[in-house]
Amino acid sequence: MSLADTTPDGLDRRDFLWALAAVVLVNLLGGAPAVLNGPGSAWFDALVKPAIYPPGWAFGVVWTLLFTLLGVAVFLVAREGLAARRVQVALGLFALQFVFNIAWTPVFFTLQMPTAALGVIAVLALLLVPTIWTFDRVDRRAAALLVPYLAWVLFATVLNYRFVVLNA
Repeated sequence: MSLADTTPDGLDRRDFLWALAAVVLVNLLGGAPAVLNGPGSAWFDALVKPAIYPPGWAFGVVWTLLFTLLGVAVFLVAREGLAARRVQVALGLFALQFVFNIAWTPVFFTLQMPTAALGVIAVLALLLVPTIWTFDRVDRRAAALLVPYLAWVLFATVLNYRFVVLNA
């Protein structure tokens, strides 16, 4: 391997491919629920939208960016060694919070249950705090990559709450 095949961080082409795989996987898993049944239904169109509701196109852009950051963060943690207990705990918490992320869309849009979805997203937000903490114990950069995600989830929690209040 030549010097041109590595970065100053010691990443090589194989690392790049693993990072790319993590980014693609997180985007596919995270984006699938919205593609299968997201906004656009007559039910959602009829809801009163909160004043803070962003334009529809913003959700795809923001989530793609956030899922990309999450994929890179997962790669950075996983490359520290899957046999390490702290890596296992960090990735386990990531997987748990990600289940709640994926569950939110069908609860809100398919089941048409904004109040239940508020509970799902509140648990997601709560799970993100220890997830970020455990990522920080493995790789500080990985933890930092999760902070915009936490900020967006907190915003989305407020947005979900406003949907509940306005459409009760």
